[in-house]
Amino acid sequence: MSFPYDGIADYQNWSKAVTGMDSHRLDPQHGARFKISTDTKIASAGSCFARRIAKSLRGSGLNYYDAEPGPKFLNSEQRDAHGYGAYSARFGEVYTTLQLLQLLKRATGEFQPLETAWSGPNGLVDPFRPTIQPAGFSTLGELENDREHHLEAVRRMFAEADIFIFTMGLTETWCHADDGAAYPLCPGRGIGSFDSQKYRFRNLGVAENVGLLCEFVEALRELNPKTRVLLSVSPVPLAATIEDRHVLSASTYSKSVLVVAAQEARRRYENVDYFAAYEIVMGTFNTAEYFESDRRTVSQSAVEHVMRSFYEKFSDVTPRVVQGAAGDEASAALPLKPCDEDLLLMYLDRDFGKSK
Repeated sequence: MSFPYDGIADYQNWSKAVTGMDSHRLDPQHGARFKISTDTKIASAGSCFARRIAKSLRGSGLNYYDAEPGPKFLNSEQRDAHGYGAYSARFGEVYTTLQLLQLLKRATGEFQPLETAWSGPNGLVDPFRPTIQPAGFSTLGELENDREHHLEAVRRMFAEADIFIFTMGLTETWCHADDGAAYPLCPGRGIGSFDSQKYRFRNLGVAENVGLLCEFVEALRELNPKTRVLLSVSPVPLAATIEDRHVLSASTYSKSVLVVAAQEARRRYENVDYFAAYEIVMGTFNTAEYFESDRRTVSQSAVEHVMRSFYEKFSDVTPRVVQGAAGDEASAALPLKPCDEDLLLMYLDRDFGKSK
């Protein structure tokens, strides 16, 4: 009888696929279920790392779809400050599978959250996009009009995209106790007001994430039968955890759950694939180089490694040099705007400084 491992490919063998390989060229991404051409309409959303992916795609020469580009009179700095151009619509960070599913349901009118506005330092803020309006909204009517326009753009994005890329970031989330609405930020510290009777913490496990991803894929397929979904997991660690354990352990758990959930969704659906961005950053033995001094911010060299794999495996197009989020020198000079989760670290660091 033949031995089951006789004749396995080099990429299946650690000594041939990993040992002795240049760690900067090591690529755990094997193949792709679909290819992206210059005609493929790409949309994306996700956690902080998703913004880095979107920035590369915008300048690559591929067809990155922006359904909500914003007013033309805004310059690059103003567009960035107001949340335009970071993703395919002005939804800010979408960290969890629950938040993603609810975004689709809100855009199609299937889910209308009970809570419509939070108080902010300069006016009202949208609980589901708490940082997209720097000066806040002056009135509830202004906020709701902007949200209506936004959700129309989101629905158009989902309905027209050929490929939707979602970069999952967290399993931990805060939700409204009554309707389960998931927020990108825990309310409080000047953006909303925390109430333990009104908000509850959830840490979504494997089964929950798989179920939410499957529900999203099926709902998206009903709206747009041609679309394909490409899942990835952000390598950016948790900023903080509310659970009583070390944040590094909590982060490892969260990322592991998301990788398993994404792979399970891929096993179940032919129109779903998985991109190993997390493994490229965390598993190619470059972690000292691939993170900045805070050990959380992913370096540009890591992003380049990730995107080189993406273009080689998922596209036949050689990307042009990426200059900025909008493909212009002005946007290239702008530093990345802090993500929603970064605000939590900023609050914690500020409190730590006051206590000393």
